[in-house]
Amino acid sequence: MTAQETPKGAWRVTFLLFLFMVVNFADKIVVGLAGVPIMTELKLEPEQFGFLGSSFFFLFSISAVAVGFIVNRVPARWVLLVLGLIWALAQFPMLGTVSFTTLVICRIILGAGEGPAFSVAAHAIYKWFPDEKRTLPTAVLSQGSALGVVFAVPALNWIIVNHSWHYAFGALGVVGLLWVLAWFLLGREGPLVQTLATVADTRIPYSRLLTSRTFVGCVAATFGAYWALSLGLTWFTPFIVKGLGFTQQQAGFISILPWVFGAFVVILTGWLSQRLMARGMSTRGARGVLGATPLVVGGLILLGIPYVDSPVLRIALLVFGSGLCGSIYVVCPPMLGEFTPVSQRGAVIAIYGAIYTLSGIIAPFVMGTVIQHSGEMLAGYMTGFTINGCVMIVAGLLGLLLLWPNTERTRLLSEPAQAKFA
Repeated sequence: MTAQETPKGAWRVTFLLFLFMVVNFADKIVVGLAGVPIMTELKLEPEQFGFLGSSFFFLFSISAVAVGFIVNRVPARWVLLVLGLIWALAQFPMLGTVSFTTLVICRIILGAGEGPAFSVAAHAIYKWFPDEKRTLPTAVLSQGSALGVVFAVPALNWIIVNHSWHYAFGALGVVGLLWVLAWFLLGREGPLVQTLATVADTRIPYSRLLTSRTFVGCVAATFGAYWALSLGLTWFTPFIVKGLGFTQQQAGFISILPWVFGAFVVILTGWLSQRLMARGMSTRGARGVLGATPLVVGGLILLGIPYVDSPVLRIALLVFGSGLCGSIYVVCPPMLGEFTPVSQRGAVIAIYGAIYTLSGIIAPFVMGTVIQHSGEMLAGYMTGFTINGCVMIVAGLLGLLLLWPNTERTRLLSEPAQAKFA
């Protein structure tokens, strides 16, 4: 089998991993979607709810790094199965009466299980597609996050409105178990294990991989994107209900909008990136510039939210500004895969994910603190979104400065000091 061939069954596995990410983000969004009922029932202040949103990420990064090294030695198929099982089981305690402490503990456990999700799934997909064909399947994988919310929000919100937020968690547990069964029956390990690095029989020291400018650029750019995403997961629905005055039922439909637009951005980026590469553009332009520029544009859009009075316009700016972040998730894993040996790829992508998702700890708590200590709730939200816009602009500019994967590959594979560190 040549490096250019795509093995039979590659898209079946991609679809299963797409569903894996659908479940992943449905699990993430449920706390934000049920934010107002949870705060009401448990009598939580905004700062406490921000802490709850942040708690999901307490073990997220640690788990991502640990599992990233494990998946270098253990088949990704079995790692993904265990992760899916953890997600499902972490939901069921919420079916009964729970305290704030119990809810926090369950979210921490869930975060530990979901921390490695995208990096392990990307590593698994890259065993099915050669480098020049990875951007589109990565986009499909990323699309699972958007469609996970689009599919889940109406159903979960219906359960929350008509029954209880407790049952919404239970429903996600059942769906998680169904995915575990499907993966056990149909999931397979990919046969492609070679990259340019392994062909050259090399192993690059992690010190070089993790300090390369493209790795640093990916971390910086995606940190800003994830700041926006984690705010969307935790605070978007409470903002719609408490900040703008919509009902919980109306907010359920409105909450879909950022993810619908984000899905469009993800697929467009994946398709456009592969088209540009097919026409001879370097990965610096077709991946680096294409992924980082929307962050700057999106941040500038978010800075305009405090200067409009219409709730509809505020929602529109928030949807478009935060939705543009999706482009960076599509291009960064393939860029890291360009110059990382396959024996180290799972760990490198996991470490990348572990670092950028630290913004998930910071952003929800910062928003909650700003809201609680503002004189007026809506003013607190406006300050929080302004901070978000500034973070995105800086992240995008750093990405534009640092993302040079094609030259990174040439440099790392040609340095004499890197040869064979097995």
